[in-house]
Amino acid sequence: MSLNPSPSASPQPTPAKWWVMLGVGLGVLMFTLDTSIVNIALPTLVQTFQTTFATIQWIVLSYLLVVTTLVLGAARLGDMIGKKRLYLGGLIVFTISSLLCGLAPDVGWLIGFRALQGMGAVMISALGAAIVTEAFPSSERGRALGIIGAVVSLGIALGPTVGGLLIGLFDWRMIFLVNVPIGIFASFVVVRYVPANPHPFVGQRFDWIGSIMMTIALVAFALGMTHGQEARFVNPVTLGLLAIAGISLAIFLWLESHIASPILDLHLFYNRQFSLSLLTGILVFIVIAGTIFIIPFFLELVLDYSTTHTGVLLAVSPILGGIVAPFSGNLSDRFGTRIISLVGLVLMVLGCLCISTFNAQMTDLDYIIRVAPFGIGLGMFQSPNNSAILGSVPAERLGIASGLLSLTRTLGQTTGVPLLGAIFAGMVLAQSSTAMVTDAPAEALVFGVQSTFRIAAAILAIAACLMFVLWRSQFQKTE
Repeated sequence: MSLNPSPSASPQPTPAKWWVMLGVGLGVLMFTLDTSIVNIALPTLVQTFQTTFATIQWIVLSYLLVVTTLVLGAARLGDMIGKKRLYLGGLIVFTISSLLCGLAPDVGWLIGFRALQGMGAVMISALGAAIVTEAFPSSERGRALGIIGAVVSLGIALGPTVGGLLIGLFDWRMIFLVNVPIGIFASFVVVRYVPANPHPFVGQRFDWIGSIMMTIALVAFALGMTHGQEARFVNPVTLGLLAIAGISLAIFLWLESHIASPILDLHLFYNRQFSLSLLTGILVFIVIAGTIFIIPFFLELVLDYSTTHTGVLLAVSPILGGIVAPFSGNLSDRFGTRIISLVGLVLMVLGCLCISTFNAQMTDLDYIIRVAPFGIGLGMFQSPNNSAILGSVPAERLGIASGLLSLTRTLGQTTGVPLLGAIFAGMVLAQSSTAMVTDAPAEALVFGVQSTFRIAAAILAIAACLMFVLWRSQFQKTE
């Protein structure tokens, strides 16, 4: 099969494509908002349900596990039976499960309903970018994906703020119930304006065995990394889970190379542009996840900021990224995806080096100046990189490519928090006599932040080198 992109669905008339953007954008906003909005409610939920923090964490983990493990299956089904049908189903499931979460009588039901909500979210996450790519002409792909990138940044930035506001004005149930009217409206927009696949790819079978093996691999990896964060990575349970993940992945790859209709067409990875773009995405999200996890420790324990103050400052980077993302998409349509992505990565490296100069005498302005390059760089990198990935696959593989994009985010987050978290904890504890990071003196925490973000800069420098290789190869082809 040729790996050159085939013509996608016919671009929509100008008014219709913006309605498609609205329907998809609302779904993506709910998905990203709900990923971050729940975290701020966890202390409240511990008190409300009179349970432990370990139990309450499953409200987050049940959702993330479902989103992570089912994304490729949902993406493949979208290619087979139609992206509109599956995306609409995801919106409906997400909306109904949000209502059920808001009505949950106890923590057990809430955990179960969150898993159901994850089943709706995975269809939204897997297929949103593919639907937008089909609705807009290739000359506007970067612009369109830039807008979606801005929506993602908006959801991440608003999550803690909106969550705190809703809990303060009402109670924890409202953080779920607020999705219901939005989901209903978005569903009507999708029904009315998103076209069905004009050329359904019939006669293909769903790869159930491959899907099961991939699910086992991803669940074992996610649980292994989560357990390793708590019990160190030399723990037998952690090592056993990671071994299961590795074996399942090997079996999955062998199956996918020997069946007629695989869930993941491995030939896609023969395209270096496609493969290296996904790899750079994973590296970037490893750093993003670590950043979101570590910086609150600095703001609250070193600068002694309140949770509200910390939440406002944490919103600075995603807001800057959201502002820049549509413009970077436009620039990538004009000047090419690789050079804009490369500039974004260089800015992110600079941002990490600036964050590595955090100190105990910082002001809010000092913080904003230091994180600004990171947020702007992320906004410049993400939209062009996504556009390059989706523009390098055939039309019949747009769904799975969109699913792989979503998977890079979740894999990066699953890896980044325990990896950079362990580096941060190790650096802090090496400089103090305490056994807990939260009990460490301010100078040890400052040293931990500075050292960890130098390592984060090195990770992003690797991503920038990969992007430079892609840009050079693309540049040489045009000469």
